[in-house]
Amino acid sequence: QVQLVESGGGLVQAGGSLRLSCAASGRTFRSVAMGWFRQAPGKEREFVAAINWTGGSTYYADSVKGRFTISRDNAKNIMYLQMNSLKPEDTAVYYCAVRSSRTYGSSIAEYDYWGQGTQVTVSS
Repeated sequence: QVQLVESGGGLVQAGGSLRLSCAASGRTFRSVAMGWFRQAPGKEREFVAAINWTGGSTYYADSVKGRFTISRDNAKNIMYLQMNSLKPEDTAVYYCAVRSSRTYGSSIAEYDYWGQGTQVTVSS
């Protein structure tokens, strides 16, 4: 069983930055891939970024590529999402997720455990 807790969300002006954290419990953290997803009001949950079990390989949605950076610290059981140059369209609830595999995926169905989400609001 894996439990995930996101933090770091908040209100920021367009062009600003935020860093989200996802703290994971469970001894399997170091051997699984992880990802970030987001859900804006009235929209479906969508993929944002993913990272493999070592942190050596990452993948991003086109909408965030070049602005967001996903990383992980396996010694601390924490995953991060550094978000720069934020835009109003980045406003959403951000969720971290664990996939029971060493390689990442980009679809919701590929992930087995989810956090409760953290709200990110970007004002124009």
